[in-house]
Amino acid sequence: NPPSNVALMNALARDFAESGFDLNRWTWKRKRKHWQHPIQIVTPSKWLAECVRESALMRDWPVTVIPNPIDIERWKPVDQSLARQLLGLPKDVQLLLFGAAGGSSDPRKGFDLLKSALAHLHNEVDGLELVIFGQLKPECPPDLGFPVHYAGHLHDDLSLRILYCAADAFVLPSRQDNFPLTGMEALACATPVISFDTSGAPSMIEHLKTGYLAKPFDTTDLAAGIKWVLESKNIRSLCTLAREFAVKNFAPELIAAKYASVYRSVLANKD
Repeated sequence: NPPSNVALMNALARDFAESGFDLNRWTWKRKRKHWQHPIQIVTPSKWLAECVRESALMRDWPVTVIPNPIDIERWKPVDQSLARQLLGLPKDVQLLLFGAAGGSSDPRKGFDLLKSALAHLHNEVDGLELVIFGQLKPECPPDLGFPVHYAGHLHDDLSLRILYCAADAFVLPSRQDNFPLTGMEALACATPVISFDTSGAPSMIEHLKTGYLAKPFDTTDLAAGIKWVLESKNIRSLCTLAREFAVKNFAPELIAAKYASVYRSVLANKD
């Protein structure tokens, strides 16, 4: 079973321990004192909605899940061969994409878990190469068992869109992530996503339809998910369904309509 939200929060608190004046506790007490009336909460994922329901401050407040919007006309498929040619990436290999702000340096993004999964894939997948964006090539790059291309920091949407389209799959090994924008962008570009079945990932990935949801933090299963997507005989269907899911769930006009409905409901119950 996925770890509880409380367990995840406690684990992260240990990783990012603070000392000195407890500002968090002071702030919490002020909120407890002054938040006397329920406020309508909107969260982008079911996971964060559950966090609200478990909160001592907001457990009785109304909460609605509405995904973040994405410009599905800006983020859309590009021919894979053309994308690889534009980026100077090899044409006849399978490319697995990983990316995050700070690249491999943020423990929440789970690069160490990906590294472990790749070790399980050694001698299991032929012709696999990894592409990493969000960081430059380190002076002493780690041995991941596969060739690695470092795309560096991409500062424009077009370059990132082309990179998603160049990849066969996008891996999102985060320990905790509410509703990762990179996952949304990859799906909109018709790139299947592999992640853990925890946090916000289940709200954006349909298991075995638009990607793969591995058992939380089980790197053997994450490796199995990567292999399943890359070797799937229905890879074209995965790509098509990924794009369709993004269009049906992240289009701005759909998200705006859902927010309008929430506002109308709140106003109707105001008195």
